[in-house]
Amino acid sequence: MSSNETYFDPYASSRETTEGTVYSVTGGDWDQVATEIGQNKEERVVVNMGPQHPSTHGVLRLMLELEGETITECRCGIGYLHTGIEKNCEYRTWTQGVTFVTRMDYLAPLFNETAYCLGVEKLLGVTEDVPERATVIRVMMMELNRISSHMVALGTGALELGALTPMLFAFREREKVLDLFELISGLRMNMAYIRPGGVAQDLPAGALSKITETIKDLRKNFKDNENLLVGNSIWMKRTKDVGYLDLAGCTTLGVTGPVLRATGLPWDLRKTQPYCGYENYQFDVITATSADSYGRFLIRVNELEQSLRIVEQCVAKLEKSEGSPVMISDKKIAWPAQLALGGDGLGNSLEHIRKIMGESMEALIHHFKLVTEGFRVPAGQVYTAVESPRGELGVHLVSDGGTRPYRVHFREPSFNNLQSTAAMCEGGQIADVVAAVASIDPVMGGVDR
Repeated sequence: MSSNETYFDPYASSRETTEGTVYSVTGGDWDQVATEIGQNKEERVVVNMGPQHPSTHGVLRLMLELEGETITECRCGIGYLHTGIEKNCEYRTWTQGVTFVTRMDYLAPLFNETAYCLGVEKLLGVTEDVPERATVIRVMMMELNRISSHMVALGTGALELGALTPMLFAFREREKVLDLFELISGLRMNMAYIRPGGVAQDLPAGALSKITETIKDLRKNFKDNENLLVGNSIWMKRTKDVGYLDLAGCTTLGVTGPVLRATGLPWDLRKTQPYCGYENYQFDVITATSADSYGRFLIRVNELEQSLRIVEQCVAKLEKSEGSPVMISDKKIAWPAQLALGGDGLGNSLEHIRKIMGESMEALIHHFKLVTEGFRVPAGQVYTAVESPRGELGVHLVSDGGTRPYRVHFREPSFNNLQSTAAMCEGGQIADVVAAVASIDPVMGGVDR
């Protein structure tokens, strides 16, 4: 467009400032919906629910067409939290990518990391070379993460329907799990703890006894929420037969996780497509047959016990492998996994730096190149998937043979599951939207990424 031409956008008014032209983009969706509805003979109202509404689990926007209190049409609006994580990964080394992907579904960071690292390892052809101890730690951390994620789903879901106490109970237990994450990785969320080839560092002294103690507390305290809500007449009225979606609807829309298992189909990737040695663990796939919000609630409540069972088996395995490596032996891939903090609690200790520098000049140069340039990954593409708290979390990685990914794309379960919102809500009441969305348990960081 030449400088003499003028450009008019009905959805982007502009004004001149000292910094240049500033456009105020409002988007065309609202005007389009309002116009379409204005052509209808019936008198209907269009309401914006979100993206700042407290019950939309982040910045989800729902445009509801109402006839009285009955929803005649429901549309989802997403994109308010777009972070460009997938694109950013193309400008970082393969290891640095972990730090980005852990921030997508911020309630399940360890699942994001594991799916990504399993893909990188598959491209490298080193899946079988990852130490057993590192794999067991991954499984343990993921199951603890499943518990902390379900605690948010159950707690916020109850709060949105007017029950305050279950939220207090749920976050009380979640805090104990986050304390374990901090003990093991140094961070409560977005740890970047799982790395290509293993994990960032081994468990600290006393970690297993702390985990065992926490499991006992969790198992006892989980019953508080069960006693409050399971069979509660008020809770049943708000969730039973609300947000109904049957098996045909789930398979058509690509819905997975608790929403799919609430239809009676025992589809869980830990059993159907095992990874990280899940075939060696004893646990049950929890299902329900009601295909409604109450069934999804029961599934999450009962999955907590199954995760505790898996964590207990992990602790038993880790006690036997004390002192084993937690990072692949190939020094061309492996980042240092036996780190030590300095006296100020930051950075590496002087002894650790002396050890790296004292090995040999070649080792020092190689370590420098590994950190600054990264390792090369053979050209090819791969898809790997794990069972996250919300369903199938898959990653499609493409390598052109360089030190950075050519393409990173995630199949995020919240994104797919949100497609079911209209099917669950249309024909129901406004109040039931809150229960339906809570039962999907979407995390907008994963949807928009």
